[in-house]
Amino acid sequence: MTTQASTHDDMAEVPTGAVLYGLAKHIKASCGTISRDFMRCKKEDMDPKACLDKGATLTRCVMDVTKTANEKAGEELNKFASCLHYYGSKFEKCRKEQAAFDEAMARA
Repeated sequence: MTTQASTHDDMAEVPTGAVLYGLAKHIKASCGTISRDFMRCKKEDMDPKACLDKGATLTRCVMDVTKTANEKAGEELNKFASCLHYYGSKFEKCRKEQAAFDEAMARA
């Protein structure tokens, strides 16, 4: 199973759900405001076209976080995401891998 996403230069490959779940706190820290903006737009305007720019901005932000995490702590992220995938996204089963990933992210 490949959990690592490619860089977003071509946006051809996106991270798996397990990778996104593992990156959740980093995505929230970097993209939280952008995400709230996008969700507010979706709530206020039922026309999907109205929020395409905000959605693209959010996607770019998430891909940037993914790229940075892969560069700083790719091996640890892959181990953490693989554990989350194996255990059905149960963080409590993957605390060791999570700690290693968080430590690698803090070091870099």
